[in-house]
Amino acid sequence: MAHFKRKRVGVSCMLNTELGAVLAVLGRNSDLSTPEDNYYHDVPIQQSLKSLRSLIFNPRQDWRNVEPSIYLSPFLDVIQSDEVPAPATGVALSAILKIIKLEIFDEKTPGAKEAMRGLVDAAAGCRLEKSDLVFEEAVLMKILQVLEGIMKHPASVLLSNEAVCTIVNLCFHVIQQARSRGDLLQRNGKYTMHEIIQVVYSRLSEIEGRNDEIAESDDEDFVAENYTDSGYGICCAVDIFHFLCSLLNVVEFVESEGGLASQKTDEDVQVFALVLINTAIELSGDVIGKHPKLLRMIQDDLFHHLIHYGTRSSSLVLSMICSTALNIYLLLRRFIRLQLEAFFSYGLFRVVSMSSSIQLQEVAVEGIINFCRQPAFLIEAYVNYDCAFVCSNLFEEIVKLLCKLAFPMGSPLTRLQLQAFEGLVLVIHTIADNVDNERTSESFGPYPVYIDEYSPFWEENSKNEKESELWIDSLRMKKAQKRKILVSGSHFNQDEKKGLDYLKISKLVPDPPDEKAFAYFFRFTPRLDKNAIGDYLGDPDEFHIQVLKEFTNTFDFVGMILDSALRTYLETFRLPGESQKIQRILEAFSERFYDQQSSDLFETKDVIFILCYSLIMLNTDQHNPQVKKKMTEDEFIRNNRAINGGKDLPREYLSELFHSIANNAITVFGQMGLPADMNPTRWIELINRVKRTEPFVLCEFDNRMGRDMFAAIAGPTVAALSTIFEHADEDETLNECIEGFVSVSRIAQYGLEDVLDELIASLCKFTTLLNPYASTEETLYIFANDLKPRMATLGVFTIANKFGKSIQGAWRNIVDCLLKLKRLKLLPQSMVDLNTTSADADSHSGSQSTTVPSNNAGTDNCSQSSRIIDRFSHFLTMESGEGSLVLGGNEFEQNLKVIQQCQIGNIFSSSSNLSKDSLFHLGRALIFAAAGKGQKFSTAIEEEEITEFCWDLIGTIGFANLHRFTAFWPAYHEYLLAVAQFPLFSAVPFVEKAIVVLLKLCLEILSSYQCDKNPEELILRSINLMWQYDKEILETCCDFITKSVSKIINEYPANVQTQLGWKSLLHLLSVTGRHPESYDQGVETIINLLSNGTQVSRTNYAYCIDCAFGFVALKNSPIDKNAKILDLMANSANLLIHWQRNFSDQGSSTISMSAVSTSSLEENNLKFASYTMNLFVKLGEALRKTSLARREEIRNQAVAALRKCFVIAEELDFMSTNCITCLNLVIFSMVDDLHEKMLEYSRRENAEREMRSMEGTLRKSMEVLTDIFLQYLKPIAENPGFRAFWLGVLRRMDTCMKADLGEYGPSKLQEVVPDLLKKVITEMKENEILLPREDDDLWEITYIQIQWIAPSLKEELFPDVDL
Repeated sequence: MAHFKRKRVGVSCMLNTELGAVLAVLGRNSDLSTPEDNYYHDVPIQQSLKSLRSLIFNPRQDWRNVEPSIYLSPFLDVIQSDEVPAPATGVALSAILKIIKLEIFDEKTPGAKEAMRGLVDAAAGCRLEKSDLVFEEAVLMKILQVLEGIMKHPASVLLSNEAVCTIVNLCFHVIQQARSRGDLLQRNGKYTMHEIIQVVYSRLSEIEGRNDEIAESDDEDFVAENYTDSGYGICCAVDIFHFLCSLLNVVEFVESEGGLASQKTDEDVQVFALVLINTAIELSGDVIGKHPKLLRMIQDDLFHHLIHYGTRSSSLVLSMICSTALNIYLLLRRFIRLQLEAFFSYGLFRVVSMSSSIQLQEVAVEGIINFCRQPAFLIEAYVNYDCAFVCSNLFEEIVKLLCKLAFPMGSPLTRLQLQAFEGLVLVIHTIADNVDNERTSESFGPYPVYIDEYSPFWEENSKNEKESELWIDSLRMKKAQKRKILVSGSHFNQDEKKGLDYLKISKLVPDPPDEKAFAYFFRFTPRLDKNAIGDYLGDPDEFHIQVLKEFTNTFDFVGMILDSALRTYLETFRLPGESQKIQRILEAFSERFYDQQSSDLFETKDVIFILCYSLIMLNTDQHNPQVKKKMTEDEFIRNNRAINGGKDLPREYLSELFHSIANNAITVFGQMGLPADMNPTRWIELINRVKRTEPFVLCEFDNRMGRDMFAAIAGPTVAALSTIFEHADEDETLNECIEGFVSVSRIAQYGLEDVLDELIASLCKFTTLLNPYASTEETLYIFANDLKPRMATLGVFTIANKFGKSIQGAWRNIVDCLLKLKRLKLLPQSMVDLNTTSADADSHSGSQSTTVPSNNAGTDNCSQSSRIIDRFSHFLTMESGEGSLVLGGNEFEQNLKVIQQCQIGNIFSSSSNLSKDSLFHLGRALIFAAAGKGQKFSTAIEEEEITEFCWDLIGTIGFANLHRFTAFWPAYHEYLLAVAQFPLFSAVPFVEKAIVVLLKLCLEILSSYQCDKNPEELILRSINLMWQYDKEILETCCDFITKSVSKIINEYPANVQTQLGWKSLLHLLSVTGRHPESYDQGVETIINLLSNGTQVSRTNYAYCIDCAFGFVALKNSPIDKNAKILDLMANSANLLIHWQRNFSDQGSSTISMSAVSTSSLEENNLKFASYTMNLFVKLGEALRKTSLARREEIRNQAVAALRKCFVIAEELDFMSTNCITCLNLVIFSMVDDLHEKMLEYSRRENAEREMRSMEGTLRKSMEVLTDIFLQYLKPIAENPGFRAFWLGVLRRMDTCMKADLGEYGPSKLQEVVPDLLKKVITEMKENEILLPREDDDLWEITYIQIQWIAPSLKEELFPDVDL
């Protein structure tokens, strides 16, 4: 209670003090007044003041319950009095201000509403007639303070809309009065008005709906009636905002003020208005969207002013305009889709492209960049404009404009170029951060999108589609359609038919064609030939007429006067010259305009048609220089009499049309390129379009959309970055360029391989490593003393490390740079001494895996990119520090440090992360470089080093990608085939280095069992290709080849699974093992293989025999080794027996477990038997050939081995035909060859020893023939061909008996053959094979042959025969 009492007393004291001050001032001035004045002061004013004093000290008084007008009225009377001097008015205003600030009353106090209204009225009615200028300015300052206090008072909520508007007008009136006074008053006025605007619009979100109905009503009487019935709300907000927008109308101020001196004032007013507008928008936020009138004012009046004055104002005003537009975008972009597009197209773009002021251009560019800084602006611009057919490609135009402005023509870079470059880099980083992040998935979909079916390209997605998962796909399709339409437009300008056919081919129009599709194509496709459009629309064909109708229906003429609508219509095409075509076009226009008019001015559409013709004729008359006598207004009106259903149109209307055409010609052929000015007609058309356009879509970045966005701007972006990097000198700019390149790579890795290739190709040029005219010394000097080449080199290999999986054709550039570094000896030793073994490859990869991020999915891409950028920052720090690469230190060592940072080895050791296509291109680049394509070698040593280096890298790639060897090596093999077609291809040293690496890969592949046989075949096919290119390689690399092959056969024979594998390996072993240095290892390998036997199979048996024969056939091979091999070869017949028995057992098992037919089983047995016989023949052939060796010991051992293998082969159960075939091919051939050799030696001089030696072998072979014949006598005798075979045996015995050795005397075979013959015939008789038979002449023929061969045996063998 004591507290309230003290407060009540304090208020009373304050009021008493203020009353005393006012009375004192009035009394002081009364001495200078006339008696009449004193009477006035004493009676009406002083009495009211004195009566208030008698009330203020009433102890029962509770000021909260006292009507404020009681203690405010005396002071208000002073303020509003015409006779009160300025000092008294000022004191009274101070008293009012103190009462307001003490908040003696609030909105709940009785009479508070009337008191607040009285305060406003008093401030508005303040009289200063009896004051001088000195006191007047002080009073105006007090009024401003009171107005601010009123708006901040708790009871201000009771103010009416009219009262608030009055307060704002008072503030602005004071500001205007202050223009001729001191700057302080004007500043205070602006501050007060700013504070009032803040109060009004900060309450906009709290305003209840009690005033909304009034505010949104279009009935002015209804609004006026209810204006003062409630507290202020949306109505005053609308009126104030309208007032603020009107302050932007510079034309009115210029006309009213006039002169150059007022220009600055006008600019000040514009800036002040924009500050207040920004404040209102910022405080209201998106609540404005709930109030249609206020929203329409922003959409229409405000944006029209922003666009209009944005191209005509100073840099300060333009900056404020950009800030205003940005604020509206941030808070209300759902409602300003077309307005924002117009702001860029007609505002900022025109300032940048057409302004002669660099300062204005910089402000406009900064405004564009500020928009780009908003997180969602880029994607929203792309979605709302670039993916909408009826809108411009706003995102593309922004980026291309930045690229154009940033593109340097020389050095140094200007401020505007650096500013545009900053914006370009910002755009790139924004897209990269949203495309390449932890949410990124590998599924980006195809690019570009293919149109597989027709859909209306002008229709935008409905709301439901935007909320569905298919929305992104739909947008991408719309963008693809838009891109195709632009291509169609280009074709249309060259050939009308070709362009329209392309629409059909691209599925942009249905089949049959739809007139609406063609109409929208003509209406909204930019840069179409307007002559061609006019000719098409005026054509009398029925389909063309329907297209004309649909084309005209795309216009909205609501709210337009006739000449404005006609201008809008004729800007889209050129009227054709033929009168009938003009008539059809104007008829369509007249019908559309008539249907959309709300007034009853025109009786029929024919009136509009006639008037349009009259306006076009007037336009020609007024603006054609060849017309000397111009039509007057009266003549124009007279010409259009009685056209409106027999009545005249209003003269004022026709006069307005005349002057509009006379002052501003109708543009019948608009200029291509930049849009024209945003005149009122175009603005009305835009506002009409807003009604039927989908609202602005709010969205977030999608990976696929981000990738597609960048694809649309990739070309100019990379070109701009490259050119800036070329011309920039500042380290910071260079670093930003490299960061830009990295961000481009982050985006391009997702399906934009051509962009990444172009980027790397550009960077490689700046390394100076590919300059063919620079010497080694020059290159090293430039590299050591110029930061740019080093940064470019670091950039190239960093990108290759991080984004190698998406690089394709650019691998050639990277390899060329790498080889140049190799020539310069700048590669680290660990990189040069590559060891292509799996263990080394693994350790190499592991040693660098901690420094270079891998490309595995699921890694934090953003942090990886940060590490990449940090590497460049560290690089620049090192440049500027004590360890500067430019200042001091050995140049070579410093260059080497730079290359070490590139981590080049990791590119190849971690190539398992590369995609298949990237791996193809990398291998192609290395193989072709190794073959010398694109390389210039100064010496043979350099060529050998480079070739070896390339093959080492290929080997490293192979080891790192063994898990997918079959996926990439077929392409590598094709590249190996292709190098032979190079004009200057030299097999040396290409093949020599290749065979080493390929064998290492082969060894690694075969060191473990592979389920897939293809890797084995692939690598061995390439190995075979290499030695076929240069067979001498088998000699030069024989030791390495033999060791490698021996290791495979000795340690991993079970892993060799293919026929090609065994054939290739054993062939290599056979060929290279012939050399003395590799013979021992080779022969031991084949001996081990044959001795073990477990790894000899039906697949490799023939190749084992060939290889063994190759070693035995050597001239100077050790006898013991040969004997061992021949014995193993003979014993290998046991393997044939084993395989055949296993096959038979498997067949028996199969027939017992399944319903396999007997005929099928027999067929399989016959096939296997035939196959086995072929293998046995292969063995026999090898031994037969060995029996012709020059050394007798080898021949005899071969004959003995042959006897042994035939003895073993008896268990093979050869059929009689097979037996005869084997004996013919092997035994008979051996005897014939040995006999021929013997005769050949007999004809030589001094060759008796060789001849006798051969004779001895022949004798042994005849013995083998006899024994084997007798061994297989029974099965052979059963064969129908036995007679012929027997005659063959006899013929060879006869040949041996009659051998003519010339001067060396008779042959010793004559002593052996009779015994052998006797032995055979005796055995045949005992087996009853050779017996006289009536139906068989074998007996008789044998008898006759015996007489020729050995007559002495006739009696013994045929004692009773008398033929």
